[in-house]
Amino acid sequence: MLPESPSRRRFLESAAALPLAAATVAAASAQTSQGSAPQGSAPAAPAMAKRAVLISMLPAGPFADRFAAAKTAGFEAIEMQTLTDTAEVEAARAASAATGIAIHSVMNMEHWRSPISSADPAVVAKSVAGMETSLRNAKTWGADVVLLVPAVVDPQTSYKDAWERSQRVIKERLLPLAAELKVIIGIEEVWNRFLLSPLEMARYVDELDSPWAKAYFDVGNVVLYGYPQDWIRTLGPRIVRVHLKDFSMDRGNGTFAWKNLGEGDIDWPAVRQAFADIGFAGYMTTELASGDAAYLVDVSARVTRWLTTSRPV
Repeated sequence: MLPESPSRRRFLESAAALPLAAATVAAASAQTSQGSAPQGSAPAAPAMAKRAVLISMLPAGPFADRFAAAKTAGFEAIEMQTLTDTAEVEAARAASAATGIAIHSVMNMEHWRSPISSADPAVVAKSVAGMETSLRNAKTWGADVVLLVPAVVDPQTSYKDAWERSQRVIKERLLPLAAELKVIIGIEEVWNRFLLSPLEMARYVDELDSPWAKAYFDVGNVVLYGYPQDWIRTLGPRIVRVHLKDFSMDRGNGTFAWKNLGEGDIDWPAVRQAFADIGFAGYMTTELASGDAAYLVDVSARVTRWLTTSRPV
């Protein structure tokens, strides 16, 4: 679920500072791999964590320009969304090759409209077709993960039915292709009234019983009913990819809002420590509103600052 537009505060550091910040990330990662940080220092950084951006955050335009914008902002990779047009698929592949910005994962785009937990075979077929396209996109682009929202619980679909139907479809119709293409299906927890605790999500992934099924963990999505650091430690090595966004709650007034990194209620030092504890070394993708060049540089700098000092701001 995409956040509302965050505050586009102008960045406090110049773009010229990003190479130094990136070097600091590498140094912090190297220190983590050699042993615990000295007493009194910031919590250990996730080892070799990589900064990525969701394609929808980049200004609209040709893929060549959008990938160039990601590179200028300091991101290392992009998460694409499913594309059905052959020319667009090739344009994205060419943009990645030209800029050196990897496509690390694909966000499947059919699972909300057509959940695989549906009782309607036609809806399930449409959802499966969407995932097949996403998996083949990933193979073409050199990505090794496709994000999947596994089910939607609604008045027509009970929790039990959502669990059993979705697992059956994933096992019988999606995992064989994932294994053939060598692309992991990353199960994400979202506001779908499903997988509401880390214990449940761990069990769900384990029951799929495949190296091609892992967890795609979204830091912001669980704040309403849990603690990201708890989810991270519980899911542990099941986590293959991460989404980063912040969340703010006013329980007294019953309101909430999506926020830019460091502007909400997430305990970022605790989250950073949890990722370090499980040895996460994969891509972390910012999933925020779109913005201009200055906004993107600021977001990238927030991720770097979090990885190096434990706080985004």
